[in-house]
Amino acid sequence: MTRTIVESPTKTAIIGFDQPFTVIGERINPTGRKILNAELEAGDFSRVQADALAQVAAGATILDINSGAVFSNKMAEDPRYADNNFVEPDLMRQLVEKVQEVTDCPLCIDSSVPGALEAGLDAAKGRPLLNSVTGEEERLELVLPLVKKYNVPVVAISNDDTGISEDPEVRFAVAKKIVERAADFGIPAYDIVVDPLVMPVGAMGSAGLQVFELNKRLRNELGVNTTCGASNISFGLPNRHGINNAFLPMAMATGMTSAIMNPVALPVGPKKLAEKKAEVEAAGIILPADMDDEAFCQMFGLGSTKPRAGKEMEAIRAANFLTNNDEGGAEWIKFNKPAGDAGEGGRGRRGGGRRRRA
Repeated sequence: MTRTIVESPTKTAIIGFDQPFTVIGERINPTGRKILNAELEAGDFSRVQADALAQVAAGATILDINSGAVFSNKMAEDPRYADNNFVEPDLMRQLVEKVQEVTDCPLCIDSSVPGALEAGLDAAKGRPLLNSVTGEEERLELVLPLVKKYNVPVVAISNDDTGISEDPEVRFAVAKKIVERAADFGIPAYDIVVDPLVMPVGAMGSAGLQVFELNKRLRNELGVNTTCGASNISFGLPNRHGINNAFLPMAMATGMTSAIMNPVALPVGPKKLAEKKAEVEAAGIILPADMDDEAFCQMFGLGSTKPRAGKEMEAIRAANFLTNNDEGGAEWIKFNKPAGDAGEGGRGRRGGGRRRRA
């Protein structure tokens, strides 16, 4: 069986067909996160460390670290900050070091900048996963030597100089090309984790079917592990969690062995909490004066004021059990124990029944 080994000094994550599905936490990424981007520009890594801990608690076994920040304020002081080749190597090193201060979870070094990839590889302890290489000739020549030099596994994305094809045959051919070129560098197929590229099903109705078929071919014909940006499938659609929850077990059943995703259900914020309290008050419902915000959230189905494992993690753990990658259902049972017994990552039970009005 193909097994891809990703390690920290004390922990090993195994991506494989006979292993539980590997969750690669995606939250340490400033792209589209204005607050995080601004904090990184100011040298504040507190949110990064909090995100790292929350993702591990929710079930991530590898943490993706992306250094693609845009330092707009610093650009005005120094034009070099407009160039990601200048910004990312130093930022990646700092991100890796800060994350390793608070967790020993294995890492995935994620950047489009070769200098940032090498900086991350140099700073990471253990054997991280490198994200990523594509079928573009220039990219192959830049990244594959790094993979060989540091003896690490790599994510191979199925696009090349012609871009991202909607034809699954083309995407498979690109993946095969990368595997073959990697072999020329002495990199074995078990160290290649192919991303077959998940398209939004709202834009392409066959997107899910394409990935399922590609998963089978990548497993049976190339013998490689696979990953994807799981939330891409639901982009632009309502109830994205519902789509994701169906997609992930189906992808697992057809051979997908990991996903880059957010394992955390984000906490209920003060704005949503205030709106719901106003709604309850307007309805004439009188609540106990000593009811705290967490109990309120549980009673009215808002979720939680604390980060916790998301619904996608529930679907993954159920699928692990159903595919016999959770012996005796031990992890499923642990996941569903009451909060007081489950430890980190446990969902807990929703508290109490109906309360009477005071």
